[in-house]
Amino acid sequence: MKGKHRKTLEAIFSKPTKANIKFRDIEILIKALGGEVREGSGSRVALELSGTREYAHRPHPGKEAKKYIVEKKS
Repeated sequence: MKGKHRKTLEAIFSKPTKANIKFRDIEILIKALGGEVREGSGSRVALELSGTREYAHRPHPGKEAKKYIVEKKS
């Protein structure tokens, strides 16, 4: 696991939840761990890892994942 992936993983599981985690970094981490990111309609994406699938919406206009999305995943 690369250092950037490790930092993203630490940020996801930190308490209190950080508000500056880029959604793209979460997608890259999932792919690096052998998961899959599939495009849905609009900004919806399916994040699948180890047989677990979660759905989320890409943030816009910003790049940071909403806190409630990160908390749901962790």
